[in-house]
Amino acid sequence: MAETLTTTALTLKDIARQAGVSLATVDRVLHNRPGVRPDTVRRVKEAIERNSFQPHVAAAELARGRARRFAFVMPSGPNPFMQQIQDYLGEMSGWLSARRLGVETVATDVFDPSVLAASLEGLSDGYDGIAVVALDHPGVRAAIDDLVDAGAKVVTLVSDVPSSRRHHYVGIDNIAAGRTAGALVGRLVGQKSGKVAIVAGSQGLRDHAERIFGFNQVMASEFPGLSVLPVLEGRDEDARSEQLLSRLLGRHADIVGLYNVGAGTQGVANALSDAGRDKQVVFVGHDVTALTRRLLLQGVMHAAISQNPGHEARAAVRVLLALARGEPILREQEKIRIDIVMRDNLP
Repeated sequence: MAETLTTTALTLKDIARQAGVSLATVDRVLHNRPGVRPDTVRRVKEAIERNSFQPHVAAAELARGRARRFAFVMPSGPNPFMQQIQDYLGEMSGWLSARRLGVETVATDVFDPSVLAASLEGLSDGYDGIAVVALDHPGVRAAIDDLVDAGAKVVTLVSDVPSSRRHHYVGIDNIAAGRTAGALVGRLVGQKSGKVAIVAGSQGLRDHAERIFGFNQVMASEFPGLSVLPVLEGRDEDARSEQLLSRLLGRHADIVGLYNVGAGTQGVANALSDAGRDKQVVFVGHDVTALTRRLLLQGVMHAAISQNPGHEARAAVRVLLALARGEPILREQEKIRIDIVMRDNLP
């Protein structure tokens, strides 16, 4: 397992030790000098990225004598994936301190546009940057634009609002994620015909809407024997998702596939189990958490479309910092990858 440094005094020697090379080799890689093997370059760059290392950045930030404040506006409630992002932000404390950065988390109801907009409006003073898991709604767009007008740098996280004047989006290509889920459900169902259920948090969340769009594209074009039922909106809540899906399973004995677009995964699994269909319905969802790991191992869940929460946390902070400094964003470094995780390749 790769070692990750957490000390605030990260040096080139630390990077060299992690990569298993000399200090001179690290220097050559940093300055793009010739004479270094591709595999060595890869190891050095991986060590640099893993630790978000930038030479002399900490000293430069301290010399400026000004701390910066970032706010992360996150969903309230027990969403395991969102909690993972917050946990990774906590693990960055040393890196943040070295750069005189403070990160605060604001929990709010992201499914209610008026509540989310009010939460954003409350951040108008004192923050240099704001990352928000956003609902695509006119009131939320206006709140984001007001923050930008006030001088804050704003990035959307996981769920985008592209019609706003936000500066950057950090997250996966959600249409591609939905298409991937559709391909998995269709192929795992095989030659059966029947119905497919979709459980989402809210179609007002752009990431959920885009995933559903991509999923339906693949279902319609590649699996004509499968009929997709109207979307259930469980607000990422276990109890609500369980109740809605239980009713649907009771009305449709021929459901053969299920796509869980967001959270509420325990409720979805409970509904399948209570109906005695947890080993009969192909179940594809999102994210690798303690719960989805267990469901994959049990054979209840067949595949998870995964995005790396640690990468998203680090990317959001790095992008906000680059925007605040007026530096270019390293788009290839901050691109969030889509992974397919099944029982046989659980990380």
